[in-house]
Amino acid sequence: MNFEVWPEALELGRMFAAEGYELALVGGPVRDLLLHRRSHDLDFCTSARPEQFEPILRRFGHDGFWDMGRKFGTLGAMRRRPDGTEVQVEVTTYRTDAYNPDSRKPEVAYGDTLEGDLSRRDFTVNAMALRVPDLEFVDPFGGANDLAKGILRTPVDPRQSFDDDPLRMMRAVRFVAQLGFTIEAETAEAMYDMTDRIRIVSAERVRDELTKMLLSDRPRAGIEALVESGLADIVFPEIPALELQIDEHHRHKDVFEHTMIVLDRAVALETDDDGPVPRPDLTLRLAALMHDIGKPKTRRFEAGGKVSFHHHDVVGAKLTRKRLRALHFDHHMVEDVSELVNLHLRFHGYVDEPWTDSAVRRYVKDAGHLYERLNRLTRADATTQNRRKAMVFSSAMDEMEDRVRELKKKEDFDAIRPDINGNEIMDLLGLEPGPMIGKAYRHMLDYRLDNGPVDHDVAVAELRRWYAEQQEA
Repeated sequence: MNFEVWPEALELGRMFAAEGYELALVGGPVRDLLLHRRSHDLDFCTSARPEQFEPILRRFGHDGFWDMGRKFGTLGAMRRRPDGTEVQVEVTTYRTDAYNPDSRKPEVAYGDTLEGDLSRRDFTVNAMALRVPDLEFVDPFGGANDLAKGILRTPVDPRQSFDDDPLRMMRAVRFVAQLGFTIEAETAEAMYDMTDRIRIVSAERVRDELTKMLLSDRPRAGIEALVESGLADIVFPEIPALELQIDEHHRHKDVFEHTMIVLDRAVALETDDDGPVPRPDLTLRLAALMHDIGKPKTRRFEAGGKVSFHHHDVVGAKLTRKRLRALHFDHHMVEDVSELVNLHLRFHGYVDEPWTDSAVRRYVKDAGHLYERLNRLTRADATTQNRRKAMVFSSAMDEMEDRVRELKKKEDFDAIRPDINGNEIMDLLGLEPGPMIGKAYRHMLDYRLDNGPVDHDVAVAELRRWYAEQQEA
């Protein structure tokens, strides 16, 4: 078998061999070699103990060295190539792991053989190795054959593998999305039977796997595998709940299918690096996935056999915030995705009757930094198969975006403020700081959005008129 191997891997192999130690490239980098994909992060395992190979790694990694994984037998190093690209390597002593049933964290024990180390890997396609520098290919569990077939299978009994480390079930789903693989039948059956084991995995680790899956080239395939495995019932129950809800327009078999289409469409609407929503965009993809999760709680059966989901945007935003917090997403991500879900129906009124300039300003102001993502989510959500309706909707969105561009030439939407600031409001009304000042400020901001910039005297007159009205009330 011929390999075009990283020169750094060969050099490091020679350095270890000179000291009498074995070294092998393992896992993802070997898999990627067979898939003709390149990586700048290289994982190795070795017969040497960390204290034995640390001097070698320090000599190799003259641009960086780290030892955060020392207690697990892992040390890392980095070197920079002449073209500026970085190559990071991590080297781990051969290991055998023993697991406590109540924890996915293994008790680390050093092993003696490469084959023994490979047996503890998650899937056969990650349990292949390439000895360096002599380039002997080691594949004791048939990983190359599974790779060719595009299937995921555990090197040992899948029930033992998932019992030892339940996070491997989430990794299986992630590899479906990243590699386009299918999960082998016995492995899939074990996942389905053992989903409850995922409860011992931290929210952060589940979140990280979900994130990698959503940022892949095939996020829809990953979500579908997550639901089919039963894992979604535990880690993301709002998504499988959509399978039971019939879409109000009866365009799809259920809201879940509609959501998958919206996710695909949202991904297609991402831009290149120079555009406003560079791919892959986690915020947009999460919003596409969660935009309709309020429908199960708001479903109502109407006369004539129709189904309604009134206020599912508001309810969905609350559910989104709760779920993303439970998964320990950062505050900004939680708020951004929740707001996109909250606003995802906002544009639909424009299709029936084009807005005034003030309504357009308000839409842009309310969307804020999410404006470009919101428009893409809105376009993705318009999945009608009626060509005329689709063209009307697309044309309306194009028109609104053109109007925004023209309005932005006249004023900076991001900098829109009332024509009178808070201090002036207090002076003009003779009031101390308090709720009435905040109420007055919000009114003047609404007035500014409705009327555009006005002369100072006009703004003062409006403030006085509004305040007099408040006193009469």
